[in-house]
Amino acid sequence: MPNMETENSVKAEELKVRANDAFNAHKYAQAIDLYSQAIELNTKNAVYWANRAFAHIRLEEYGSAIQDATKAIEVDPKYSKGYYRRGAAYLAMGKFKEALKDFQQVKKICPNDSDATKKLKECEKAVMKLKFEEAIAVTESERHSVADSVDFHSIDVEPQYSGARIEGDEVTLDFVKKMMDDFKNQKCLHKRYAFQIVLQTREMLQALPSLVDINISAGKQITVCGDVHGQFYDLLNIFELNGLPSNENPYLFNGDFVDRGSFSLEVILTLFAFKCMSPSAIYLARGNHESKSMNKIYGFEGEIRSKLNETFVELFAEVFCYLPLAHVINEKVFVVHGGLFSVDGVKLSDLRAINRFCEPPEEGLMCELLWSDPQRIPGRGPSKRGVGLSFGADVTKRFLQENNLDLVVRSHEVKDEGYEIEHNGKLITVFSAPNYCDQMGNKGAFIRFEAPEMKLNIVTFSAVPHPDVKPMAYANNFLRMFQ
Repeated sequence: MPNMETENSVKAEELKVRANDAFNAHKYAQAIDLYSQAIELNTKNAVYWANRAFAHIRLEEYGSAIQDATKAIEVDPKYSKGYYRRGAAYLAMGKFKEALKDFQQVKKICPNDSDATKKLKECEKAVMKLKFEEAIAVTESERHSVADSVDFHSIDVEPQYSGARIEGDEVTLDFVKKMMDDFKNQKCLHKRYAFQIVLQTREMLQALPSLVDINISAGKQITVCGDVHGQFYDLLNIFELNGLPSNENPYLFNGDFVDRGSFSLEVILTLFAFKCMSPSAIYLARGNHESKSMNKIYGFEGEIRSKLNETFVELFAEVFCYLPLAHVINEKVFVVHGGLFSVDGVKLSDLRAINRFCEPPEEGLMCELLWSDPQRIPGRGPSKRGVGLSFGADVTKRFLQENNLDLVVRSHEVKDEGYEIEHNGKLITVFSAPNYCDQMGNKGAFIRFEAPEMKLNIVTFSAVPHPDVKPMAYANNFLRMFQ
């Protein structure tokens, strides 16, 4: 018997080495598979659990990372990396208080580790800041719209400003082209025009229902894009490949416009400007990253402070709450950022009735629309992200049947080819940020639907070069420490 155990331990170590190689090559899903095989052979090695937790963190599967790190701690309560990985996953989810407890444990186990000391201090600062923000927060009823305090007409444009200008109240195609060109050359838009674009978009979005119906007439098409995540130069490439948004060439961008990539302001102002130019040229859905908690951690808030000012931080947070939560194209294709629901019987009328004008809650229909993911097995399971849930092909099939729909299109997950077709062809994930975070090596994709049959054509593309500004350049300092 001991021989068998020894043999398994040797095999497990070999698998761990291969898994580490896959991890270092940024092949995180492959690394998870190999660590899982090692764990099957030897469940009592805390290193395997903690390493798999790290690979889950890289794939933004923070719920799974917390489970694995907790298992590493159970196997060896003195193994500092177990606490370290769990703390990093909590941080990534914005759960600073839980993270703080884990980094306190790391410090206790490794009192002389300067890195652990530094991370503990950053975490303490984040918790203090959170407490302060909670203390000064006002209730919903007391809150006034920041938009009421902004009069862009009264903001002077300096004579030396040579960038794009909006003449009067109308955002024209010429203006948008000039603005994109300026952005491409890393020039800023004057804050007068930035205010004008965001305020006009706010007004338009506010009037929309939570579920928007899009009708495309026969012979026409619409292009659906997934996450762009602040990758402005890849957005320009999408327009290069597929044409600019117009009434004849409409787009639906399916959430996660901002965060992680360091050109999020350029992305959001471009999308909003097209919306102002022609409301039916571009449709915009909310993603889980169009929220205060995500923007605070993953860079958008820091980027706005750096490129504009504090008022814009509040204004964007408010406008993001006005974004619709889902779209239905020609009564057949349901498009949503995350996925489906923890209960059967959800009707489109239930989605229309959601009061979306708030920060996303941690449970319920709105949360699930923004956060859920498909799974390979039938039924429902816990979310690998720690928010929302995982749902199987049977859940997708029932939802489509009950609402007389043909297809679910969602985004929210990196895919090697930029897309993946699952659930017996009834669900497609589309992701439009190639070489995500400059390290995943994935392609991007978009889907063109042609009416009336809603025949689809999936186009994939590779990343294009961008200026030497790293992803997460504006992210919270403590989070960058864990990248």
